Formats: sequence, structure tokens, C-alpha cells
Amino acid sequence: MINLRDILLMFVMPIGITISLVVSGLVLRRKALCWTGIAVLWLASTSLVGHAIMRATEGWQVRQPLSAMPVAQAIVVLSEGRVRPPGDAGASEWTDADRFYGGVGLYKSGKAPILIFTGGWSPRQPNARLEGEVLIGYAMDLGIPRDRMLSTAKVQSTEQEAHAVADLLAARTAPSTKSRVLLVTSALHMRRARMLFARAGLETIAFPVDFKVSAGRAFTLLDLLPNAASLKLTETALRELYGFAFYWSQSRIS
Repeated sequence: MINLRDILLMFVMPIGITISLVVSGLVLRRKALCWTGIAVLWLASTSLVGHAIMRATEGWQVRQPLSAMPVAQAIVVLSEGRVRPPGDAGASEWTDADRFYGGVGLYKSGKAPILIFTGGWSPRQPNARLEGEVLIGYAMDLGIPRDRMLSTAKVQSTEQEAHAVADLLAARTAPSTKSRVLLVTSALHMRRARMLFARAGLETIAFPVDFKVSAGRAFTLLDLLPNAASLKLTETALRELYGFAFYWSQSRIS
């Protein structure tokens, strides 16, 4: 339940950096450290910085039309995470539906004969159904045949998703055949996902969705003022960049 990596990550996020600098400044009686901490938090909370670092993390990708995508052996939709609302309804709600509808759209466009959802699961919600099982039910309601869909076993990370999908496809293809899949995930997550799928022996074609910054935004002075939404963008982007750097360095060491 307690992830040491998440605890350590907090100290290289804007809020953690700010707290460290301000506390150090107070203890050492150095005003410059306190003001530096405030400046870090201010800048990280502006739309100017938040939007720029998010687009850089997304790799400046753009949303592709369904018609532009090639044919592959399977469409793979990575788990996004779901919310179990309070109450006795036994329901789960979306955090974002873009990945799901991106995968469904590709399937209905005839881009692959199989649609694979990953079985996302969190130890914080141990009794929740696997996300893949839930999404298969939704896809059946939209007319996709049950025998055209698969869900992986329980997975908790992108690395586990990659290996679980590779195992599913290995059971359906000839030995030594490299599977080619259309990979559907959030734009900011795509670079790390493709790296991990390649390490699992899969060839991927990116279909990024769930972009975090709208196109064509005009700059205004409000973009220099701090706000919580922009701070969330900055921290989300940094978390993804740190995750990519971790797996990249891991592959270099090994």
C-alpha cells in the first residue's frame, strides 16, 4: 500500500521543492531560499509553464484521424483508472473515457480484428472489478461482439500491461512472430508506454488520445497568474517525465 517511490517523488515536485526551500531558508535564516521556493511554486502554477511542459511531455503529438491509422493485429487500450462512488450502487465511474472511445473507434473502423483492454487494478480498491472486464461490458453495449474482445489478467503498471498483452498475443500467434498493435493511451503517457511495449517484444503504432492542452490557445496576462489547474498539469507532466527517465535508465543499466 505504501509506495516508497511515490514518497521520494514528492520531494522533486514543485510543492515538495517549495517546502524544502522554505523550511531550509527559515532554519538557515536565508531569505533568498524562501523567495526561491515561492518563485518555484508560482512559476509551476502558471498556465504558461503548465501548458508548455505538458505539451513537451506529450512529445508535441497531434490527434490522428481514424482513417489515417494502418491495420494491425490488435488494438490495445491501456487502463486509465476508475472511481468507485460512495453508496450501494455497485457502479464505477470514468476518470476519462478518451482511451475507451479511441479503441472502440479504431475497432469499428476495421483497423484490427481484436480489441484488448488491460485489467487495471489498484490495491487501494481491492474489491473492484478489473477495468478490462468493466470496459468489455461497455463495448458490448456499443455493438462489439464479445468474442472479438480480450482482457488481460490483473495489472498495476504499464510494464505489467505490456507483458500481459504480449502473453495474450503470443498464445494467438505463431512462435517467433512479432505482433503489431495499435496502442491507445493518453498522449503524455505514450512515449513511456511504447518503450515498455517494445521491451516486451511488441511493435506498436501510436494512437494518442486524452490531450491535456487545447489547441490554438491565445496567450494572455492571466497565463502568468498562479492557479491550481496549471499546478496539476505541471506535476502530472513531471511525474510522467520522471517515470520515463526511471525506465529509460533501467534499460540502459541492464
